[in-house]
Amino acid sequence: MTKPTFGTHPFLLGFDELERLVERTVRTGNDGYPPYNIEQTGEAGFRITLAVAGFAEADLSITLEDRQLVIRGRSQDDDARVYLHRGIAARQFQRAFVLADGVEVSGATLEHGLLHVDLQRSAPENVVKTIRIETGAQSDARTSRKE
Repeated sequence: MTKPTFGTHPFLLGFDELERLVERTVRTGNDGYPPYNIEQTGEAGFRITLAVAGFAEADLSITLEDRQLVIRGRSQDDDARVYLHRGIAARQFQRAFVLADGVEVSGATLEHGLLHVDLQRSAPENVVKTIRIETGAQSDARTSRKE
């Protein structure tokens, strides 16, 4: 007997995409660069802060791709500079965060070498819908009218 996976459990209809979401989250990489914080800014607000010292606004891009927030940084090397010691990392990076349904990006700011991305979760609407139950005769009549 095989154990059903999370997405194939009979009580979780339509949640098969959840397994793919978890796999995609694992594949986003565990590189520690750049370091980041995630904080709660209110009852429905979050802020992701990345330490991006040495990156200008033009070197950074933020995109939302299929519920995945992707932050990329590409620094341009200045060939005119001669470094005696280079301790500030200036390599390119890509950080990805998977957002839940209803979470939207409300803004982004760059200040003092920190990139702040603000997120807001909208409250889901409670929807109650009554489903009409048809008898077999009504269903047969509807089928014969379509033919």
